[in-house]
Amino acid sequence: MDLGAKSTTRGDDVILGCGPLNADELAQIIAYWRAANFLTVAQIYLRANPLLTRPLSHNDIKRRLLGHWGTCPGLNLIYAHVNRLIKLHDANVMLVCGPGHGGPAIVANAYMEGTYTERYPSLTCDMAGLELLVKQFSWPRGIPSHVSPDCPGSIHEGGELGYCLLHAYGAALDNKDLIVCCVVGDGEAETGPCAASWHSNKFVNPKRDGCVLPVLHLNGSKIGGASLLSRLPRAELRSLLVGYGHDPLFVHGSTAELVHQQMAAALDFAVARIHAIWREARSGAVAERPRWPMVVLETPKGWTGPAEIDGKLIEGTFRSHQVPASACAHDASHLAALDGWLRSYAPEELFDTQTGALRPRLAALAPTGARRMSANPHANGGELLAPLRLPSPATFAVQLSSPGSVDAECTAVLGQYLRDVFKLNEAAANFRVVCPDEITSNKLAAVFEVTGRIATWDSRPGDEAASADGRVMEVLSEHCCEGWLEGYTLTGRHGLFATYEAFCQTVDSMINQHAKWLKATSEVRWRAPCASLNILLTSHTWRQDHNGYTHQAPGALDNLASKKGSVASIFLPADANCLLLVAHGCLASLHRINAIVAGKHAMPQWLDMPAAQKHCEAGIGEWAWASHAPSGRSGTQPDVVLACAGDVPTLEALAAAAWLRERAPHLALRFVNVVELLCVRTRALHPRGLPPAHFACLFGDDLPVVVAFHGYPQLFASLVHERPHPGRFSVHGYCEEGSTTTPFDMTVVNELSRWHLAIDVLERTSALGGGSHAQLIAELRDKLELHARYIWDHGCDMPEVVDFRWPAGSS
Repeated sequence: MDLGAKSTTRGDDVILGCGPLNADELAQIIAYWRAANFLTVAQIYLRANPLLTRPLSHNDIKRRLLGHWGTCPGLNLIYAHVNRLIKLHDANVMLVCGPGHGGPAIVANAYMEGTYTERYPSLTCDMAGLELLVKQFSWPRGIPSHVSPDCPGSIHEGGELGYCLLHAYGAALDNKDLIVCCVVGDGEAETGPCAASWHSNKFVNPKRDGCVLPVLHLNGSKIGGASLLSRLPRAELRSLLVGYGHDPLFVHGSTAELVHQQMAAALDFAVARIHAIWREARSGAVAERPRWPMVVLETPKGWTGPAEIDGKLIEGTFRSHQVPASACAHDASHLAALDGWLRSYAPEELFDTQTGALRPRLAALAPTGARRMSANPHANGGELLAPLRLPSPATFAVQLSSPGSVDAECTAVLGQYLRDVFKLNEAAANFRVVCPDEITSNKLAAVFEVTGRIATWDSRPGDEAASADGRVMEVLSEHCCEGWLEGYTLTGRHGLFATYEAFCQTVDSMINQHAKWLKATSEVRWRAPCASLNILLTSHTWRQDHNGYTHQAPGALDNLASKKGSVASIFLPADANCLLLVAHGCLASLHRINAIVAGKHAMPQWLDMPAAQKHCEAGIGEWAWASHAPSGRSGTQPDVVLACAGDVPTLEALAAAAWLRERAPHLALRFVNVVELLCVRTRALHPRGLPPAHFACLFGDDLPVVVAFHGYPQLFASLVHERPHPGRFSVHGYCEEGSTTTPFDMTVVNELSRWHLAIDVLERTSALGGGSHAQLIAELRDKLELHARYIWDHGCDMPEVVDFRWPAGSS
C-alpha cells in the first residue's frame, strides 16, 4: 500500500484522506519530534549550554565528536508515532532499534518519557540534569553511542548489523499481547542474517504469540554510499516484501506534515490489522498463515539537519551519516552552522529555558508507567523471569554396573530429559528449542512426543511432527535460531540452541555481541539477570568421519573461551549422565552463555549418577578407577598425568590407560577428566577456575601431563599458560586433519588416538623404563601401520578398536 498518494483506500477502510491527525494533534506530534531531534543533536555536539541560553561558543563543544546523526530523525519520528499508537490503543509495545548508532535518539526519548531519570536519578528533568544528559553521551566514562545496555527499553545494541528482526521475533514469541516495533535500517537490510530473518513471520502463531511490526527505514544512504533497497523501484521492493509474507505500507512525502499524517495512518491501519489477526486466530476462525503488516518509511538521511556545509550537500546524502559540522569546536563557520541547526528547532518553544524541563503539553504526549517503551518490562526480561521447572536428571540416568559396561547415545538420553522439560513447563509456555533442521538427526526427537515443529504454513502428508502449536523451531539458518533464542531469553524466557558443532561458528559474531551485552548489563544495577543462552554443540568434529573435512571444526570453543569468565562456560561431558547433569545446571543458570559439546553416537558410559554428580559439581577430577599405581607405590606422586576433555578424547585416553596398565605396569599414572573446561584456568580469569593447591593436587607442579582434548590443542595450552611450567602439558587435539574416513582414523590422523597418547606417555617417561619403552613405542607404531592397512582393505575400523571395553575388575 502506497501512502504517498493524497487518498488511498483498501476495501472499505479509508487509509488516508485528509489524514487522521487534526491540526492541533499534528502540530503537537511535530513539536515532540523536534524536541527529540534537538536533544539528539545536543548530545552529539554539546558539553554545556544545552538549551542555548547564551550564545554558542567553541567551549560548549565536545573536543571529540562521536556519534551518528543520519538515522536519528527517522527514529525520532517512529518513536513519536508509536507513542501515539500506544496511548490510542493502550497497546503493549516494545522497541527494537536496528540502527544501533541511533543511540542519542533513543536516549532522548527515554529522557523525555521520564524513564531515564527514574533509572538514573542524577539526570533530573531540569537544567542540571539536561546538561549532564548531553555531556555524558560518547564521553569518557559516560555512555556509548549505541543503543547500549545503559539505555532503558533496549534489548538490542545494534553494534553489528543484521540481527534486529531476530531479536524482535524472539521477544514476540509466547508474549500474547506484545507488539514489537522493529526498526530495520536500510544498511542492515543488506546483510545476510537480515535477509533470512524476514522469514521469521512464518514461525509466529497468532493464537499464542505477539507480533513484530517491522519498520523498514529507507533514508537512501549508508556510511559512504547509496543503500541498495532505497534504490530499488517501488514495485520491485513491494514484490520482495510481499514475497516474504508481509503487507507493506509505504510512507513518504514531500513535507514533514505529509509524512507525519501518513505515518499516523499507516500505524492506525497496522494496529487494526494486527488486532484483527489476533481476534480471528484466537476465535478459531483462521486456518491459514496471516499476512502481517509492515511499514516502509522513506525519509531523507539527516532530515532537518544542515542542507550543506563547506559547499557540500549534507541532508539527504551519506555525509549526514555521522557528524556534520565536524570542525565546530574550532571552526567559526561550522560553529555557526551548528548554532543555526540547533536553533531551527526553536528549543525555547519546546523546553522551559528557566528550568530546563520539557513543556508540559509535550510531556503529556508520552505514555505513562509500563506502557512507555523505555519502561516496558519485557525489555528488562530478568524482572519477568520465572525459573524453569526441571525434572530430576536421576530419572533418566543410564544404569551401569561398572565403567564402560553399557553403551548409550548421549543426546538421545538428553532428548528424554528435554521432553519432560517441555511437559513440566507447558502451562508456563516459557521454553523453546531452536535448531537448524537437526532435532531428529541429533537424536533429540523424544521432544516430539509432547510438542512439534512450529509450522504455520501448509502441512502435507509426510511432514513429521509439524504443528502450528509446536515449540521446536527449525530453520536452516543458524543466525535465525541463535537470534530468536537471544530475543526469547532477554525477555524473560528459557531455551536451548542445538546445532552441528562445525557450523556454530556461523554465529560466532552473534555470540560475541551477546557476551558483551551480558557483561555490560551485569554492570547496570537496574537490569535483572536473564536466563542463560544455552548452546548444544553436537554432531561434533570427531564423529564427522562420514560428512568429511568441511564438517570438522571445533573452533566455536576458541571463540567462547576468549570471553569474560563471568559470562562464558564450556562443558565437555564424557557420557550421558554427565550430560544430563550439565544440561540441568545450564538450564537453571542465569546470565551466561553455556556451550555443551556432546556426541550423538552410541558410546561406552563411564560414571553412574552419584559419581557423575560429584564429578560435575567439581568440574574436574581424578578418576581413581582409571588411574594406576604399581605395587608398592600407592599414595605416591605419579610418574605422569593422563588428562582428557570430551567424549571421544575420554574414550581414547581410557583405552591408552588400559593399554599402559597392561603393557607398562611399572608406570604410575593419574587419570584426570575435565568436564567444565574453563576450570583449568586460574580463579582470576574464571569464577570456576581451580585454586593453585587444587590444580597441583591434580596435575602436580612439574609432572609431565599428556592431554587428550576435544578442540584445537592451542586452546587448551592457552588455558594453562599461567600455571606452573605450562610447557609440561603435551596437548593432543584436532589439528585440521581429516576427510571422509573411519571414526577411529579421525583420531589417528590428528594424533589423538589411544596409541598416539600411549606413545607420548612412554616418551615422556622414557627414563623410567630403560630400553623397554623403545620396544613398546615400536609396538604401538606397528599398530598404527596395521590400522592404516586395515581400513583401506576393509573400509571400517579394526575389531580391536571397535570392541574396546574397560577391563573388567580393574576399576
